[in-house]
Amino acid sequence: MIQPALVSVAGGDYGLADLGERASPLALDALVPGGGPWAAEIGFGKGRYLLRRCLEFPERRFLGIELVSEYHRLFVGRARRRGIANWLALRGEALYLLAAVLPRGFAAELHVYFPDPWPKSRHHKRRLFDPETIDLVLGLLAPGGRLSFATDFLDYGEQVAEILAGCSGLEVARRDGVWDDGPRTNYEAKYVAEGRPILRLEATLGP
Repeated sequence: MIQPALVSVAGGDYGLADLGERASPLALDALVPGGGPWAAEIGFGKGRYLLRRCLEFPERRFLGIELVSEYHRLFVGRARRRGIANWLALRGEALYLLAAVLPRGFAAELHVYFPDPWPKSRHHKRRLFDPETIDLVLGLLAPGGRLSFATDFLDYGEQVAEILAGCSGLEVARRDGVWDDGPRTNYEAKYVAEGRPILRLEATLGP
């Protein structure tokens, strides 16, 4: 059963019904004022990378999506205790939020790290990156926006690379090593220490 979406910002938590007209699509600029560009992370887990970015770039704004309530609460609590205000965290099923809640073309950056690969064939329809859902994912990006992706499920990573390569106006490149700023998630730090292969992709949407 899909949980009702929860919208969290520095000043409080809201259900979509609480936001009224601001919820369709979600009025991001009203909820997190400022003129800085938006970056989004789908499946932020414990929020290691999202929190770091909020602290490093106070002039920018960050949106995170996470399904697991415990992880959502963990990030929100850490951000509020540190007095950070340049963020918005959504708890809910990503594909629903992409299809029904979030505005199109708002993000200068999109980050997806170690998403659930749903390895069983009957579950492939639940994948975030699938021929049926890729338009929803890339629809978050503004012209010139950049996607960063990583997975340790190499077969799935190859399928994602193939899907992205087939998207018109998208330039896709593989990254051979760790990101310039180091591992971005707890999973990635663990896997790098173990020497586990990781497939990383970077893609840029044309103007």
